[in-house]
Amino acid sequence: MANTVSAKKATRKIARKTAVNKARRTRVRTYIRFVEEAIATGEQAAASEALRKAQSEMMRAVAKGVFHANTASRKISRLSKRVKALAE
Repeated sequence: MANTVSAKKATRKIARKTAVNKARRTRVRTYIRFVEEAIATGEQAAASEALRKAQSEMMRAVAKGVFHANTASRKISRLSKRVKALAE
């Protein structure tokens, strides 16, 4: 347990930041799920629109430091590859 005033403050700051990051991570996962569901239905237009929104949300998470840039790029790449396959 934290003993000093500064350590107690740091604990409070970490708790706040953890809550914010958790919400951002959940939001990204939700948008990814929308893309997955659109791919499952086979609707290419809906899937590409969902991918566009998910990509924006993932890049925002990268900017905020929730995800690593390469992780988000990899996920976007794999999703876009699957969406593109729907058109064929």
